[in-house]
Amino acid sequence: MEKLKKELDRLIEKLENAADFRAKLAGLESVYPFNEYEYIISHLLAAQKLALDEYFQLRDSYINRNLYLYIFEISAPRGFGDKWAFGHLMELVPDFKRPNKKLDADYSGEYDFWLDWQDERNKYHGIRIEVKTSRAVDFEKPDEPLYHKALASDSGRPFDMNFQQIKVKCAEVFLWIAVWRDKIRYWVLNSKEVKANKYFSKGQHRGNIGEGQLHLNRENISEFEKYQVKSTEIREAIIAAYHRLGKAK
Repeated sequence: MEKLKKELDRLIEKLENAADFRAKLAGLESVYPFNEYEYIISHLLAAQKLALDEYFQLRDSYINRNLYLYIFEISAPRGFGDKWAFGHLMELVPDFKRPNKKLDADYSGEYDFWLDWQDERNKYHGIRIEVKTSRAVDFEKPDEPLYHKALASDSGRPFDMNFQQIKVKCAEVFLWIAVWRDKIRYWVLNSKEVKANKYFSKGQHRGNIGEGQLHLNRENISEFEKYQVKSTEIREAIIAAYHRLGKAK
């Protein structure tokens, strides 16, 4: 949004009555879909300060920078985590299965996905996977809606993504998903790697034994690069993380 505002401000300065226009804009009452951006763009087009081809370029550029902005409009946490994230992952990894007692007799809701894997000796493994999700939002704008404070991946603004309720004993592999306006990132770690990480805080809440949390922010995100994977690599990364755990024997 910041880039769009700067570009429109630059074009407004080309208007002969730029000061009067800004005064009208300050008192503009917006009702969807007639908002300040529609008002600005329509005036720039009418004044021939913005060509139609330039408008399409402006529009396409904005869309490309905000491909995942709609995800920030999902207000309910479970709607984001359970519905969007689970559906997204099952599209990326069709081999993922939602766990049940037929797959795992001990299952009681502790983890999110099950992956059947056959190793080179034709031995079958059932890998338990826990998914944690978060969205990158401006940490210094706590009272604004998520879609207003959503950050682009190249933004210098501070963020704090808290992956909560991490139970390292309940899954072999952890898959973290973080969403920016223009990018989705994925990290895959096994339970030992999570537990040993210096940013993992045990005992998220008093009395919650075996449960912790981890904050991912601008200061430490680069330290997790070795665990970051592409969307097309998630399945193989999970198997590799399971290997590192030492259970594929």
